[in-house]
Amino acid sequence: MLPVAFTALLLSAPAFGQTVDSQGAKQLSNDLSRYVGKQALDKGILKVSAEGDAYKIVFDFKALAGSFPDQKLVKFDFAPYALLVKPRSDGTWDVSMDFSQSASFEFKGPEGLQSTQLSIKDGKGSGVYDPGLAAFISGVSSIAGMTMTSKDAKQQMDVSAGAGTATLAATKAASGGVDFTTSQKMSNFVEAIKFNDPESGLNFPVTVKSPELSVEASGKGVQTKPLLDLLAFAVANEDEKSLKANQAQLKSLLLAALPVWERIDGTYGFKDFVVDSPIGTFGATQLSTAFGSDGVSPNGAISYGIKASGLTVPQQLLPSWSVALLPTDIDLNFGGANIDLDSMAKKAIETFDLNQDPPLPAEFGDQLKADFLAKTPKVVIGHSVVKNKDMEIALEGELTSFGQKPDASLTVDVAGFDKIVAGLQEAAKSEPEVAQYVPMALVVKGFAKTLPDGKLEWVVSTKADGSVTVNGVMLKPADPAVDDSVDDGDGEDDDSGGDNGGSGAKLNP
Repeated sequence: MLPVAFTALLLSAPAFGQTVDSQGAKQLSNDLSRYVGKQALDKGILKVSAEGDAYKIVFDFKALAGSFPDQKLVKFDFAPYALLVKPRSDGTWDVSMDFSQSASFEFKGPEGLQSTQLSIKDGKGSGVYDPGLAAFISGVSSIAGMTMTSKDAKQQMDVSAGAGTATLAATKAASGGVDFTTSQKMSNFVEAIKFNDPESGLNFPVTVKSPELSVEASGKGVQTKPLLDLLAFAVANEDEKSLKANQAQLKSLLLAALPVWERIDGTYGFKDFVVDSPIGTFGATQLSTAFGSDGVSPNGAISYGIKASGLTVPQQLLPSWSVALLPTDIDLNFGGANIDLDSMAKKAIETFDLNQDPPLPAEFGDQLKADFLAKTPKVVIGHSVVKNKDMEIALEGELTSFGQKPDASLTVDVAGFDKIVAGLQEAAKSEPEVAQYVPMALVVKGFAKTLPDGKLEWVVSTKADGSVTVNGVMLKPADPAVDDSVDDGDGEDDDSGGDNGGSGAKLNP
């Protein structure tokens, strides 16, 4: 996705005519300098020239590395990237690029000398960029294969992949900003990591493999143009004096960029996922992770998900009786809701003053935290399932307070509970330590409610007063109230203002 990110930065200037010539190249350079700074042009980091009916934009990584004041690089060999951009009659741009690469660099890190080698074979990309949206309205890219090796004194990582493709599309969002979708697939993904630390004695190689890696992502209302305006402001106000003088404009631009996006969602998926290690092989026929987030919203939500089917683990690591209890499929979903980032962001933007040190008052963080918690944000466990051929456990719930005594609810449904107990009873015949779990399982079953489909259900509720109920039955009452006085029946005032011998608050009986 490098050509997408790179071009989105550079082609924010509108197409200014159809004639491609040296004068146009100069004008394009000036327009792009708003986002990369004139020094990038002066130092040769960015170069623009007319090439036939298109402009060639070259980004020189070596020149960029050479501009850094703190030089920790020992070696840097990275070929320049070149884009060909051609203005279209409707004001958009045709963009094409060859991002094949053979690069290497070394630098001094915390673990000593660290090095990386990168190779991308036959990397090509093309698309149509719309300056009005500050986004690609279409794009495709592909590679024939890639490899990367990174190592330091204690670890080496080798990554390789076969052919890969990617697509991208975007449209103007109804509520402003840009809606986009992107899809990427890569074949024969392999990542080998070798840990070898002589000091600790750790020598542990791990290899992760999948014949197909896929990435799907989508976004709604991404504020591409306001974000580019912020970038232009940062370039124009690099020095502290200018930044302080123009902080009113900065605040206006920050507010204009909200909510940054309405929603972003993404999923990574692996087919026939395998992890080889010295203790055995772990695997899954399908494995995916998902993430989603609202933007800066008064009532936002975030979500995470892990889904796997056909799970396998090295059975020699486990007691034989536990194998039947191992899950083969999982679908875990959790996240948060009622998250008010909008008030926090706007209050912070309104309050900060770059002429003060610190820019925000010392007590501001506590105020912000109190306001955030006052909106009752929630930790949410979405409907989640863990199962194998004999059992299925489903759960969902939420946590709505964050003190030492949480206000929370959790619903657990179990199919095949009797098979779980029978398995424990059978295991206890040969594994005496398992016997202790059998009475516990029977006690737990005693609190269950039987559903029409035969499943057992437990609805567990804990309150901030310390009480705990299971299926409406009080398992633990509320904690005793705390009082500073105890009436000893002598008719006297027992207010704690007197000397209590340092014993502190008393609990009411």
